[in-house]
Amino acid sequence: MTNTNANGRSWRRAIGIGVIIAVITAIVMLALTAAGASPFPKPPSLAFAETLLGRSLPLPVGLLFHAAYVTFWAVIFVRYFSRRDLTTALALAGALWLVILVVFFPFVGWGLAGFNVGPKLIPASFVPHLVFGLLLWGLDKYLPHKALRTSHSS
Repeated sequence: MTNTNANGRSWRRAIGIGVIIAVITAIVMLALTAAGASPFPKPPSLAFAETLLGRSLPLPVGLLFHAAYVTFWAVIFVRYFSRRDLTTALALAGALWLVILVVFFPFVGWGLAGFNVGPKLIPASFVPHLVFGLLLWGLDKYLPHKALRTSHSS
């Protein structure tokens, strides 16, 4: 089995890109929260984890949910999308943003598009998705990878 092909689609590289994006976006979101600039009642990934598990949880659990979600989508993009350009990365980010507005926010009790909390959740949730799309494209395009590696198994 080959781990890497000519298009840089290795599992290791895809997971690495996802983890890098998860860390960068978590740092930005936590910094905005600490600065009082976030309109979210709590970090969205923590709200999701608490709703899903039905109890209060510490922030690191929410960060793990965030990392798993971001890494999952990065792996899907890097490994399985036939076109991996800026437009496609931003389209994926936009689709995920719409899912957040119509599925995720109502699921955690924030209402459709977050209106139970306030209209500021719409742009506040758009920015991390835009950053996700830009980082996804940029890391996939510019993160070095071996051009071709083959393995021979008997």
